[in-house]
Amino acid sequence: HVQLVESGGGSVQVGGTLRLSCEDSGYTFGANCMGWFRQAPGKGREGLALIDSDGAAKYADSVRGRFIISQDSAKNTLYLQLNNLQPEDTAMYYCAANSRSLGCPARALTVDAFTDWGQGTQVTVS
Repeated sequence: HVQLVESGGGSVQVGGTLRLSCEDSGYTFGANCMGWFRQAPGKGREGLALIDSDGAAKYADSVRGRFIISQDSAKNTLYLQLNNLQPEDTAMYYCAANSRSLGCPARALTVDAFTDWGQGTQVTVS
């Protein structure tokens, strides 16, 4: 049973940083696809970054160069480092996993490419 729990969100000023964490209790880190998404009020869920089973990362254009995805398999924890935050980064941030596939199919940063979701952690930038 996959359970993903995000933490690390909060309120920051423009240009600030945050590190989001996603802990899993019952998953095989390193063998499957993990990712981060966000959803702002009134908007769809946007894929931000994923990390494949070989450790390769892929980023959305909107966050490339500012956000960094990483994982610590020993701690079963996925991270997203958020740098130089802007007001448009305000959203609920979600951790996601694909527990039905080895690796990331086509390395797609889309909602339908992931099967399990956390409850989210809020990030507010002002």
